[in-house]
Amino acid sequence: MRTLNVRQTTEMIIAACDAIIKSKPLLTEVDSKIGDGDHGIGMAGGMEKAKALLMERAPFPDINSVFKTTGMAMLNSMGGASGVIFGSMFLGGLKGMDTIVELDGDTLVEMMKRSLAAIRERGKAQVGDKTMVDAFEPAVRAMEAADRSDMAALLEAGAKAAVQGVEDTKKYVAKFGKAQYLGERAIGFQDAGATSVSIIFEAMSAYLKSIE
Repeated sequence: MRTLNVRQTTEMIIAACDAIIKSKPLLTEVDSKIGDGDHGIGMAGGMEKAKALLMERAPFPDINSVFKTTGMAMLNSMGGASGVIFGSMFLGGLKGMDTIVELDGDTLVEMMKRSLAAIRERGKAQVGDKTMVDAFEPAVRAMEAADRSDMAALLEAGAKAAVQGVEDTKKYVAKFGKAQYLGERAIGFQDAGATSVSIIFEAMSAYLKSIE
């Protein structure tokens, strides 16, 4: 599969919303180990709002509108740093992009690169800081190096890298959030934000495999 149309892109993002909503207990458990324990509630709430708007407003005129609707729903409903960061995961890639009606590998990679840059600019986190960047940046780098002519393979590469990124967070001392005050006691536990990123990429990858 070389491209996704607007309907398929909408369905792919809804699949990601469903995966996060379903993973609310897992995300809450992960975050309760070294964080405030509210990550699952925030993410599920944001994705529930995003899914509702995506279903209500479909069909969309272009793919830009799909990502904008998702990002704004998360930004407005989650609040705080998580709302800004995860909203930027969907909104950040749109800045400077032309209208997209068919999503191909090159365009998706460019969007993800711009989203990563926006997140790093806002949050100042880098790989190794035990944040969502630890899953998102490896996913983007893997996609840059993957075969962009096959959308399913492209998202699979991103998903695998994100999963490994989550595993790697267990080795890191946190630089942000409540976990930073635990110092080395946070070692051995995975980051909740990175876990959410991996769930989103795995869900998008699974959706593409289902329609091949």
